[in-house]
Amino acid sequence: MHEQDVPIILIQTLRTHFKGIATWILRRSATLMLALVLGLGLRSPIWAQNAPAEVRVAAFTVLPFVMERGDRLTGFSIDLWEEIAARLKVKSSYKIVPDPNACVESVRSSNTDICVSGIFYTTERDKVIDYTYPTLNAGQRVMVRAQDAGNEGRARPLHDWFSLLFSQSAAIWLIGALIIIIIPAHVVWLLDRRTEDGVIPAKKYFPGIFHSLLWAFTALVTQVQAMPRNWLAGLFAAIWMFAGVVFVALYTAQLTALLTIQEIRGTINGPGDLPGKLVGTMSMSITSTNYLRNIRANVLGFSTVDEMYQALLDGKVDAVFLASPILTYYAENEGRGRVKLVGAEVDKSDVGFVVALGSPLRKQVSNQLLELHADGTYQRIYAKWFGNE
Repeated sequence: MHEQDVPIILIQTLRTHFKGIATWILRRSATLMLALVLGLGLRSPIWAQNAPAEVRVAAFTVLPFVMERGDRLTGFSIDLWEEIAARLKVKSSYKIVPDPNACVESVRSSNTDICVSGIFYTTERDKVIDYTYPTLNAGQRVMVRAQDAGNEGRARPLHDWFSLLFSQSAAIWLIGALIIIIIPAHVVWLLDRRTEDGVIPAKKYFPGIFHSLLWAFTALVTQVQAMPRNWLAGLFAAIWMFAGVVFVALYTAQLTALLTIQEIRGTINGPGDLPGKLVGTMSMSITSTNYLRNIRANVLGFSTVDEMYQALLDGKVDAVFLASPILTYYAENEGRGRVKLVGAEVDKSDVGFVVALGSPLRKQVSNQLLELHADGTYQRIYAKWFGNE
């Protein structure tokens, strides 16, 4: 070996040595990176591209969205989610919570990944959670006892008489009667006060006007015993008496028509009849409660729908007011023949699943919901629970 070959051999040896070290480092780094990626994928409850093995699902029981049947859950929302989960190839781990607020809090605090019970969109909730594409669009509706919704209701003559007597229509007619009594009373007083043996015994305004008012009132509702002596006052009195007959006839016909309508249609025929009435709803329903308070109805909250329905059947509330799908399901099943929905839906809003703010689940689930609509699966599930309306 020549002396000049030593540096070359040394360089080749070092190159081989460092190449081995570099290869070892690259292999270790790749292994660590793979383990890190797999570890994050297994620990993450939500996905970016590849779905996890299990999704934590929160739900609260409310017919017909979520119902417990033995050891399994069923309902409109459950059927929708199970279809979505099957398409995303994930398993569901369910957790039952007491009410919508608990469901939202469970998602917000990352204890669960998604809440699948029907929750109405509200501005307040939208600040702390995200909604998926809507699963339903529904409003609030009124439900009353069946016997109160038609002409088969029990007779309540005293109640009906007081309701009619103190109704808005009766008040308007009474004000009108006072006005048209005051005007002719003054005319008769002015024309007949100085006539001897006239209907106005006093010439002064007081107490003469009181005698004149009494005469005008008597002429309106019945037959007077005496006519004014002044010829002009007598002519006016005759015309006034005829007008009084017409007024009383119209007034009687109006009140009779109102009473007939109440007997045929019932006293509560929609949300417009709820102000001043005692109305039951669910304490947890922010949408229903706020609406009732805004229209000045007397609100009575219940913790369960069964308590609310029983209070209606027992006559403890005049009506109940809640999301239309919930009331429709009860009216067509357990409450058939005992309750009736009246009036149209009001305060319509979207209902949807909720996820944490910024959760990738929102886009994944929304895309699947759109596909369910496109291929007819959504319509099939909807018809199963709500009919083909």
